[in-house]
Amino acid sequence: MGCTSEQGGDCYTWEKPAHQVTVSSFNISKYPITQGQWKTIMGTTVRDQRDKKNTTHQMRGEGDNYPIYYVSWDEAQEFIRRLNSATGKNYRLPTEAEWEFAARGGTKSKGYKYSGSNNLHNVAWHAGNQDYATRPVGTKIPNELGIYDMSGNVYEWCSDWFGDYSATAKRDPTGPSTGSARAIRGGSWNSHKDCRVAYREGITPSVRDDGIGFRVVLP
Repeated sequence: MGCTSEQGGDCYTWEKPAHQVTVSSFNISKYPITQGQWKTIMGTTVRDQRDKKNTTHQMRGEGDNYPIYYVSWDEAQEFIRRLNSATGKNYRLPTEAEWEFAARGGTKSKGYKYSGSNNLHNVAWHAGNQDYATRPVGTKIPNELGIYDMSGNVYEWCSDWFGDYSATAKRDPTGPSTGSARAIRGGSWNSHKDCRVAYREGITPSVRDDGIGFRVVLP
């Protein structure tokens, strides 16, 4: 986990040091949560979400098969609470470790820089191949585990507070116990370097952004 050799010289200091992590088995969404799924559970549209932030801000793609965005970490948690109530299951946001393990292709990993390829165009909608907007999920090739859009399209919230890495080997890490920012992963339609599997950033959990969505896991 972290700044491993295939990341080249693109790593930021907060992606270091690379360290050994073991994660227990889990299931993760094949795609980011879509606008159609969000509307089914929450009863609001991506345009409604935009309006909560600022009615003058741009829309970045609309449609049931597009990823949801303009969703804060707190709202993602409310979606999960309602989803669990409706299904009787125990969905949650992925930890950073789970997210990165899945993005790297799990036990089938071929050691790619991005999720599923060393060629970003093959796997991601990013700043170099789209018109400043999201695209429908699953329209690029999947990674080694058959998971789509873990590079590009929208950043994805993780459950962890954002904090520094240590070199110590860990099992099922969940991040710091407190903090002021939550981790996001994966890059977006407006990024390039950030689409790497090791990239991480911390964002205030109340923020609604036109490039941040999420996916869920089921232990």
